[in-house]
Amino acid sequence: MGGYAVYVWSSYGVAAVILLMLLITAWRGARRNEAEVERLRAAGADPRRRAVADESGETA
Repeated sequence: MGGYAVYVWSSYGVAAVILLMLLITAWRGARRNEAEVERLRAAGADPRRRAVADESGETA
């Protein structure tokens, strides 16, 4: 690689770490959202209705 191997492979490593962090963050966010939906359903609320009301400015 013409003496640039350290820079090339470290760039791959940094990119891999960033992609892994994004994957973990997205996965944790999805789990958090699913838990919120389950909590709302257990409380008797319909999360889809709440989202529509929030967008239209109505109060539930």
